[in-house]
Amino acid sequence: MRRGLVILLFALSANVVTVAIADNTFNQERYTALLNELRCLVCQNQSLSDSDAELAVDLREQVRAMMLDGQSDDEIKAFMTARYGDFVLYSPPLDKRTYVLWLFPFILVGTVLLLLMRRIWKQREQLIDGGNK
Repeated sequence: MRRGLVILLFALSANVVTVAIADNTFNQERYTALLNELRCLVCQNQSLSDSDAELAVDLREQVRAMMLDGQSDDEIKAFMTARYGDFVLYSPPLDKRTYVLWLFPFILVGTVLLLLMRRIWKQREQLIDGGNK
């Protein structure tokens, strides 16, 4: 009985030491940087590191577990995008599905500039035509 208790305590302490060693080798900077690159799916405008949503807490734990398993950042991002789509990334990749997302700001600015220039040209023409009459 006593021997069984000693063996159980030894096994539990060995597990604690293993967890402590794993936590010492855990790269907190890499973890934080990766969480800042991933978007909370509930909050949508917050990163996983900033969000307090239950899903964000679960995803943070999943990222931590994947990092402890030795997966690279690219593997973790690939898993997240396969499961949740490109929306989970703050910087989605440029491909045929995301052209509009990447090009829309430039198209919008270009359209506004063209409309503004057209209006200025019309006003300028009216001033020139009004002065000649």
